[in-house]
Amino acid sequence: MMKLKQILLYVGIAAFAVTAGFLLRGQLADSNSPIVATGGANMGAETIFAASLPDMQGTSQAISQWRGKVLVVNFWATWCEPCRKEIPEFIELQEQFRDKGLLFIGIAVDQPEKVAAFSKEIGINYPVLTGGMQAMALAEAAGNNHGALPFTVIIDRSGKITGTHLGRLSRNKLEAMFKPLL
Repeated sequence: MMKLKQILLYVGIAAFAVTAGFLLRGQLADSNSPIVATGGANMGAETIFAASLPDMQGTSQAISQWRGKVLVVNFWATWCEPCRKEIPEFIELQEQFRDKGLLFIGIAVDQPEKVAAFSKEIGINYPVLTGGMQAMALAEAAGNNHGALPFTVIIDRSGKITGTHLGRLSRNKLEAMFKPLL
């Protein structure tokens, strides 16, 4: 009987901790989230362009430095299996369309040392930035209301979001989204 009470106590504490964690995450996300107007695709793009995040060397990079290119901004993490599966195709597409003004930007929602190791291992050939809740707030501003990964945003040369995709993005669908913009 004592064992059952102990197990019930642990289950109750665990349930409380999980609930508190979700509530805290909601509070942190609400306090750090940019305000986006309804139908705010342009505001979402401006929120992304206004951000600066650290690169693999820890140097803060302003995303606005890449304005004027066709951008494929991909929010990902090393622990996200669909993310890991689509990145090799991103590497190939970056190589293939770089000279036409296409630029992939990876924004990792992960620990910088894990991101650096994975990026080096797989040979990522485009800028990779890291960010925690700030990165998720950028994804939310661009339309990721689910807070899930991977999430990809296409921004045209004039700085407008022309498409978004939640989940693994096939090469064919991605090419159909950015080729008309080149």
